[in-house]
Parts: sequence; structure tokens; C-alpha cells
Amino acid sequence: MTLTAPRKHAIEQDQQDALAPYRNEFYLQEGSIYMDGNSLGLLSKRAEATLLESLADWRELGIDGWMKGRHPWFDLSEKLASLNAPLVGGRADEVMVTGSTTVNLHQLVATFFAPSGTRTKILADSLTFPSDIYALQSQLRLRGLDPAEHLVQVESRDGRFLDEADIIAAMTDDIALIVLPTVLYRSGQILDMERLTREAHARGILIGFDGCHSVGAIPHAFHDWGVDFAYWCNYKHLNGGPGTVGGLFVHERHFGTLPGLTGWFGSRKDKQFDMNHTMTPAENAAAFQIGTPHVLSLAPQIGALELFAEVGIDAVRAKSLALTDYMMTLVDQELTAYGFVIGNPRDAKRRGAHLSLEHPEAARICKALKAHHVIPDFRAPNIVRLAPVALYNSFEDVYEVVSILKTIMDEKQYEQFKNEREVVA
Repeated sequence: MTLTAPRKHAIEQDQQDALAPYRNEFYLQEGSIYMDGNSLGLLSKRAEATLLESLADWRELGIDGWMKGRHPWFDLSEKLASLNAPLVGGRADEVMVTGSTTVNLHQLVATFFAPSGTRTKILADSLTFPSDIYALQSQLRLRGLDPAEHLVQVESRDGRFLDEADIIAAMTDDIALIVLPTVLYRSGQILDMERLTREAHARGILIGFDGCHSVGAIPHAFHDWGVDFAYWCNYKHLNGGPGTVGGLFVHERHFGTLPGLTGWFGSRKDKQFDMNHTMTPAENAAAFQIGTPHVLSLAPQIGALELFAEVGIDAVRAKSLALTDYMMTLVDQELTAYGFVIGNPRDAKRRGAHLSLEHPEAARICKALKAHHVIPDFRAPNIVRLAPVALYNSFEDVYEVVSILKTIMDEKQYEQFKNEREVVA
């Protein structure tokens, strides 16, 4: 269906877009519009190339790939940490690329949750991704503490957003550790990490953040804000590939803290192969590694992160905001009559990189979008998530998606589908 808004405005914005050439760096399916980069980023040609180079190292060098490969495996995690660090506002030695999101959360809580006296509780929230809650509950049980009593979850006032004042009010004398998301996975709200860190520390509480929905999409300043720790995945906005290795940050003031979960790759490099039964931990965030790096899952990140080093996170953020601003304008103009509600923050300072469109028929609408070769994401109970990604989506993509949505709604094409989620989304 033709929109009332002219397409030429989208075309003009694309013509002025300095990041437009990077679209050619990615494998885009002809006739399809990908709007799910906040769940899994697309494959770039550079990521494919560095994966193939590491495979070639294995093929040609065998075990010598650890030291003599094109991308030597022995310090590959450290190399990637130096590329990750600018994206989170950390020093290179404060960052490590290792583990997965949940494994890294277990590692960090095992390290920094030290219940003592009346401080025996962990503070989280009611809107965070379930895996974080499962991990926190597990860590409490391992210490003989009942999660029903010792895990405090701040409630949302409206089911969409969290109020920092409510979180701060919950920072009581019995809280030992706080774990919160940087960006809420449903609504896309950015929490004020600097303020929350400052308030936690004023009360003697350590605080960490789950950066899965922000790293690679918005700038951070974890070091300057004084954040104690953070962790994130590298397969969403950073396009490192499905199941690729995650990242973590530990502030330098915690260097020398023995990780709660230790393994030989957390050793100081020059001591690792001494094979002593007394560990000599690395003197920085590298100590938080556990086992052998997953080299073939690390390899695509070399190329993927080089793109971000080249473009810069500020440029990514600027275009991301322009894309989501444009999409919200079109939704307001073209789709509100069909019952869509924008459930993400409108304020740029509070909005992450995806839009949350609420509709009672959201699951059916997502299926109808896929029938039109538009790839969205459904989140229960009523959210269509759309993430126009700065490096590979265009303003015309945004225009076309809204046009297709209007056609779907006007012709009630969604009615041919069941209003229930598929296995993944």
C-alpha cells in the first residue's frame, strides 16, 4: 500500500548517508529486509573472511596455529578484547572476549557476590531477560540462600519501563550486589548506568550490567562511570555470528581479585604452560577466562569488529537514532489507526536501537511480515520488535517495512495466521 509520506524523503536520506557503502559489506538476501539485528546480526564479508583464514590456519598448520597462524589463537581473545574495549568505554586490559553471556554472568557473580552479615541479597529487576534471573537464582542456591528471599526484583510501574528512582529506593542495607540490563530487551529503554552506579557505590554496593542489547549499538563509558563489571554477547549488534563468544568487563580497581571460577586460560600467559598446580592468574580481566578459547567462534569477530573500529560507535549511534526516529514518524503517520502503539522510549537519550511496536495481534503480524520477506522479531505477549541496523539497513528499508505493515493491516492478511509464537520467535 502506498504511504501518505513520500518515498523520496527516504531516498534522499540514503543519498546523504555516510555509512551507506557499508551495506555492501554484508550478505543481504535479495528481496528481503532484515529487521532482526538485535537478535542476530547478519554475516559480513570480513567476518566470513577471517573465519576462513582461521580454518586455513588449522588446515595448514595444525597445532602451530596457536602461535604461527594468520590470527594466532593463543592471544586471539586479547586481540579481540582490544577491539571490543572502545565499544564499552573500557581499557583493553579491562575487557576479555570469553565464554557466553550467561557463563560470564555466573563467573562475575561467583566472584563479586560476597554475602556477609545482613548483606545477603542480590538486586535485579522484573523486566530483564530470563537467563539472567536463572543464573542469579542458581548462584544464590549454591550459597545455601533461598532465591525467594534473597533475590529482589524491582517492579515496573507500567510493564514497559523501569524507573531509576525505584531501583535506587531498593538499594537497601541488605543488598550485596546489583545486576541490571543496560537496555531492556522488550521496550528498548536505556537505563541511566552512570547514575545507578554512583548511587550503588554511595551505599557500598557493587553493581554490574548486562550489555547484550546495547554493545555495538550505543556508546558506553564503563570505566569512567566506575561500573564494577559488565558482560554481553557479540552476536547481536556486533555481528559475530550465532553463538559466538561473549565479552566481559572488569574495572581495573578489581584487578587481582581471584575469579570465582578459575581455569588454566585465566593464567598469566608466561606461566600457563608451566603446568603448576598453583595458578598464577593474569593481572587483568584476562584472569576471568576459564577454558580453551572457542577459536572458530572467535574468528568471525576479527572481521566484524574491524568494521566497528573503522566506522566508530558514535557514527553507528547517530545513524541508528536517525533510522528509528524516521520509523517512529512513519508509524505515527501511517499505522496508529490500525491499533499500533509505540512501546519504546521516544527520547533519544533513553532509546536503544530497536523499536517496540505493541499490538494485540503481534504474533500474527510477525508471521505476515515474514510472508512478505521482512524479518522481524516477536516478544510475548504483544510486541513486534524492529531493529533497523546502521551498518546494513537503509532509510528506504524502513519506508518499505512500514508500507508492508500498512498493507498487512489494511487487507487483514495477518488473519490467516495463528496468534501464537513460533519456536524461536
